[in-house]
Amino acid sequence: MRLLLLEDDDVLGEGLRDFLVSDGHVVDWLRRLSEARALENDPYDVLLVDWQLPDGSGLDWVRALRRRGNATPVVVLTARDLLSDRIEGLDSGADDYLVKPFEPEELAARLRAISRRRAGASGSMLALGAVQIDLAARSASVDARRVDLTAREWALLEALVQRRGRVVDKRALELIVLGNDAEVSSNALEVHVSSLRRKLGRGLIETQRGLGYRLGDEP
Repeated sequence: MRLLLLEDDDVLGEGLRDFLVSDGHVVDWLRRLSEARALENDPYDVLLVDWQLPDGSGLDWVRALRRRGNATPVVVLTARDLLSDRIEGLDSGADDYLVKPFEPEELAARLRAISRRRAGASGSMLALGAVQIDLAARSASVDARRVDLTAREWALLEALVQRRGRVVDKRALELIVLGNDAEVSSNALEVHVSSLRRKLGRGLIETQRGLGYRLGDEP
């Protein structure tokens, strides 16, 4: 997933960024609200937001996003641990609330839960014809035979699974899958699409010419 991490503590921010990247995510780490506001129209799968930031309240920013109709899932990361704080955070539009200090593995598990909800899966397994997708293990198989996927192939598959039934704009997919490397190669996304089709079936990903890509109904 492509994540926006809004955290002003250098040690925590760097540690979380490195852990999440190693877990296969694309992470943009920012330290100030002013930086986040400049990117709030970019496609992100989850926003990880510290409550108290040098230039304002992360929770106020979440409220503003919700008022404008931005439904991107939000996880609040904060040291505020009172019950009233948790209630305020969730009632302000956050989807989850994690109290510092926490183990990165717990955050990773909560992100997997968000991925399942966005994919409309009640459990970790999702079947698309002969293709089985394990959202918890971040893996795929065909006819019960596991298929090796690169980190970016998985990121592409997960992005399309989370947006089943919709055509996803090519540029948005490039940012989600490639992050800051989206400008490196003009055909990098097409290479990953082609590779996924070869591994999981030609009908898995449909090309909508001039629009983008969508997950096939019966690959």
